[in-house]
Amino acid sequence: MRWALVKVCLAVTTMVVVAFAVPLGLVIKEMARDRAFSNAEREAAAVAPALSITTDRDQLERVVASAGSEAEMAVHIPSGGGAQAVDIGRRRAADGDIATVRKLGRASTSEVDGGSTLLQPVALSSGEIAVVEVYVPESEVSNGVATAWAVLAGVGVALVVGSVAVADRLGVRMVQPAQRLVEGAHELGEGKLGSRVPEEGPTELRLAAVAFNSMADQVVQLLANERELAADLSHRLRTPLTVLRLNTASLGDGPAAEQTRAAVAQLEREVDTIIRTAREAKPQTAAAGPGAGCDAAEVVRERMAFWSALAEDEGRKVRVAGVERPVRIPVARADLAAALDALLGNVFRHTPEGTAFAVDVHNGEDAVIVLVSDAGPGIRDPEAAMARGRGSGSAGSTGLGLDIVRRLAEETGGDVRIGSSVLGGTEVRIWIQLDGRVRTPGRGHRGGVRRRRRGRLVSTFNRSRSLP
Repeated sequence: MRWALVKVCLAVTTMVVVAFAVPLGLVIKEMARDRAFSNAEREAAAVAPALSITTDRDQLERVVASAGSEAEMAVHIPSGGGAQAVDIGRRRAADGDIATVRKLGRASTSEVDGGSTLLQPVALSSGEIAVVEVYVPESEVSNGVATAWAVLAGVGVALVVGSVAVADRLGVRMVQPAQRLVEGAHELGEGKLGSRVPEEGPTELRLAAVAFNSMADQVVQLLANERELAADLSHRLRTPLTVLRLNTASLGDGPAAEQTRAAVAQLEREVDTIIRTAREAKPQTAAAGPGAGCDAAEVVRERMAFWSALAEDEGRKVRVAGVERPVRIPVARADLAAALDALLGNVFRHTPEGTAFAVDVHNGEDAVIVLVSDAGPGIRDPEAAMARGRGSGSAGSTGLGLDIVRRLAEETGGDVRIGSSVLGGTEVRIWIQLDGRVRTPGRGHRGGVRRRRRGRLVSTFNRSRSLP
């Protein structure tokens, strides 16, 4: 494209220069010729008054000497009226040309050796026609023409070179963004998902770069969503695996029971491997759109009905509070169920049999708080537990469960906190924002009136919550 643009500009500029320079050069040549003959006419006109008064040779020679030079000017007076013919100066024009001028009575030019002559007729007092001959050398006719043509040629070459340079710069300005776009496409095709193209150059190329970057972002987003979907689906398999593992514990001893427990353990390890492998990029959870969401109380009752059966088998005491009335939250039903299963599954997985647990739901004016607490040994390092990809430090933990809960809360503008429960173990508090406002980074929900309101809510839960 760059060289094509340069060639086109070179051809166009050359044609324009030729179209203007050739006629202008011819005009300059003609102007120089007209200037030379105009000077000759002025010299001839200077002699005409003297010829109309006298034909005396001496007087005419003085007039010719003062008007020009005998080498360049000649006067031809015909014989007549008793007077003899007089020729002053050097004759260069042919006799026939002089006779023709006398006959026609108008000025004329003729070609001679070394230049041209101007033949100017002048009427004498005797009625005869004298002819004044002025010699115009070829050097005078072409005086300054060569210089003017050289200047025109230089200007034309400068215009061509300048236009080529400008076309080359424009070509570079167009080609470089296109090349970067091609390189970005190749890198993206090679799997370099971080490849982006600078949005610069002509408008069309800038729009193409914007579209390419948007497409690359969408590709990265889709891949991240696919990985997260695989990880989430794999993690949801851990809920039935937990039930299966608990059931295998009651099979007793024997080869079949041991093989079943080994198969369940192997399956659980494979699921953990899938989760770790899939989660290589920052997950993106789709936020519920306007009007979307679920009844948190209904979801809690449904999931607690499932886990209560397992808790009864292990001798665990269960308490559920705050689910008597509907509690609408801007979270998809499946996402809330997955978050509850993740937290309750951690309770069964990381606490001994017989450990009590509770789930409390509180519906505030602008937020809903879900508390999942247990009477287990607690978490030694809550910060590490909340870190992405790192579990609570217990064996078999992938860290995805708490991350699923965190993402669910943060999509609504809320957050998740881990602390100590009144039962003596761990308490996971999920703060779900109802108005959808984005949480300010680094501040959470600890500012102003909300901090006092939250303090009253949590302290109320802590004072009122107890197991039967």
